[in-house]
Amino acid sequence: MKADAGAARVRSPCVSICALGDDDICTGCHRSAREIADWVVSTDEERRAVLTRAAGRARRNNPFAS
Repeated sequence: MKADAGAARVRSPCVSICALGDDDICTGCHRSAREIADWVVSTDEERRAVLTRAAGRARRNNPFAS
């Protein structure tokens, strides 16, 4: 699927805290190593799905989340 010429692409959630934990998940953006590597070739729809999964991981891994 081709993005609209004038539409902005879904931006990377990278926060420059790049460290993979034992579970192969980045402690900064909560994406897996595969999701990070595939980001540049992913469609916006795929990127939004990655962001949804990463947000779920962030909530599960945050000891202060309610």
